[in-house]
Amino acid sequence: MAAPPSHPFVYMDAAALHSLLPFPSLIAHLRAGLGHPDLAAGIECPQRVSLPLPTAPSAALLLMPSWCAHPSLPYLALKAITSFPSNAPRLPSVHGAVSLFSSATGVPLASIEGSALTLLRTAAVSALAASLLVPTSRPPSVLALAGAGALAPYLVEAHIAAHPSITRVLVWNRTRSKSAALAARLRDAHPGLAVEEVGDMDEAVAAADVVSCATGSREPVVRGELLRPGAHLDLVGSFTPAMRECDDEARRRRDHRVQVRRHRRGRSLGRAAGLRDSRC
Repeated sequence: MAAPPSHPFVYMDAAALHSLLPFPSLIAHLRAGLGHPDLAAGIECPQRVSLPLPTAPSAALLLMPSWCAHPSLPYLALKAITSFPSNAPRLPSVHGAVSLFSSATGVPLASIEGSALTLLRTAAVSALAASLLVPTSRPPSVLALAGAGALAPYLVEAHIAAHPSITRVLVWNRTRSKSAALAARLRDAHPGLAVEEVGDMDEAVAAADVVSCATGSREPVVRGELLRPGAHLDLVGSFTPAMRECDDEARRRRDHRVQVRRHRRGRSLGRAAGLRDSRC
């Protein structure tokens, strides 16, 4: 009996993704893809499916499908995320993978490590939004960062790639030991960058041209009255209605609103990708 025809299949782990997707290149490709009207019109992202799992306390499986009808992007992707909050402290509670298929034949093409891909993509989209909204006549020099979790260093790397004019980074986190550790890592990685751990987010906001937040805070960490004229506010961390990273004044002060296409059931594509940004 003849063997069925084989098809090339690729596995990409986190190391491969970091090697293949440096931020300058990733941001440029996202700019081209998201700005292509035919591609944008052909992309479908149905509402994600969340399934409770009986195998561990509060465990869940999240499934996020997407595909493109445009012939230049003939792919179907399925992102699968597992959430196991009861995992031991040294084991992350969230894991994921992206499976890539041909949208023309259904043939599986690749399996991609999901956590690294999500971190790279989310940070790159945030930096892309900043590059589109920050006036070219006033290149930013100071970045304020709220948060010291997994996404935080990616946001710094992405923003300095999009804006080489940034020379100073102010890092704030409620747990100061974490912000101090992150600041030290960033200084080691970028000796020419002035990275400071700060204890007062208000002071950081008042000094910054770009403010990036990656927290799960339920209370605003950014007060709008402190934002500099023309400052760019990048809110990435909140993902439930109970979470809030800026106050009402920050929203009132904005003079640009990002308009985004929505999913069939109303979920914002921008929200899914971290595009909840405005320039104040």
